[in-house]
Amino acid sequence: MAMQTAISSDVTSSTAINDFERDFAEHRRRTRLYWAVGTLMFFVIFYVTALIGDFFKVTQVSLPDGSREWMWVIPAGIPRLGEYISQTIPHLSWDTLGADLANWFWRWPVWMNLLFETILIAFMATAFGVFGGFVLSFPAARNLTPNKYVLWISRRYLEIARTVPELVWALIFVFCFSVGPMAGVLAIGLHATGSLGKLYSEVNENIDMRPLEGVKAAGGSWFDQIRYGAVPQIMPNIISYTLLRFEINVRASSIIGYVGAGGLGQEFRTAMSFQEYTDLSALFVIIFFTVMIIDYLSEKLRHRVIGMGERS
Repeated sequence: MAMQTAISSDVTSSTAINDFERDFAEHRRRTRLYWAVGTLMFFVIFYVTALIGDFFKVTQVSLPDGSREWMWVIPAGIPRLGEYISQTIPHLSWDTLGADLANWFWRWPVWMNLLFETILIAFMATAFGVFGGFVLSFPAARNLTPNKYVLWISRRYLEIARTVPELVWALIFVFCFSVGPMAGVLAIGLHATGSLGKLYSEVNENIDMRPLEGVKAAGGSWFDQIRYGAVPQIMPNIISYTLLRFEINVRASSIIGYVGAGGLGQEFRTAMSFQEYTDLSALFVIIFFTVMIIDYLSEKLRHRVIGMGERS
C-alpha cells in the first residue's frame, strides 16, 4: 500500500512538472511573439514618423565652388549647424581676456535685470502651479476623489492646462493683458498647474490607504482624511516635484519673453532679429549657470527637508 502511494505521488509530481514546463514554454512563446510584434510595430511607426518628418528628404545644396548638388538633407544640414554654432562663439584671447569678456557681455546690466525678472516670473508661476496642482491632485486621484464626476472634471481641467504649451498660453494672455511679466506668470502658472496636478495625483494613488481609513473610522471628514492621512505621506515627493518644476519654469520663463511675456526671452528675440549671434551664446551661458545654481540649491534643500542632509 505504501509503495502504491509513493508511486502515485511520483506520478502526480511528474505530471505537475510536465504541466509547469508546458505552461512555461507556452508563456515564453507568447512573450516572444508579443515582443516580435511590438518591435515590428515600433520600427514601422518610427519609419513612418521619419518619413513624415522629412528625415529621408533629398535637397539641393550649394558647394564651395558654386555648383549645386542633390544631397540627403541630414548630411547637408549638419555643416550649416556647425557654421551657425561657430558664429555664436566669441573671439577670446588670453592677452585681452578682460576686454573680450566685456565685449561679449556688453549688455550685462540689462541682462541681469531681465534675469532677475525671469526668476521672479518662474517663482510666482511655480507658486500658482503648486497651489492649483496640489488642490486638484486629490479629487483627480482615483483612490481619493469624492465621486466619479469630480474625478472626470478635475482630470479634464488638468489635461487642458498642460496640453496647451506655455507659448500659446503666453500669446493668449499677452492678447488679454498686454505685454509684460503678468502674462508670463499666468501662462507658466497655468501650464504648471496641469503638469504638477498630474504628478501629484499619481503620487496620491500610490499611498497607503490605512491611515485614511483610521481617520475615517475616528469620525473624520474627507478633508480630515486628506490632511492627516494623505498629506504626510506625499510631502517628500511633492517637494521633489515642486523643485524640479521650478527649475523647468526658469527655462520656460526665459523663452516666453520671445512673445512679449517678460524675462530674458525678449533679448533672444532681439539678438536673433539683429543677427547678434554672440549675444545668443552670452544669454545661453547666463541661463545655463542660473539653472545649474538653482539645481544645486534645490537638491540641497530637498535633502534637508526629507532628512538626507544629516545622513550624508
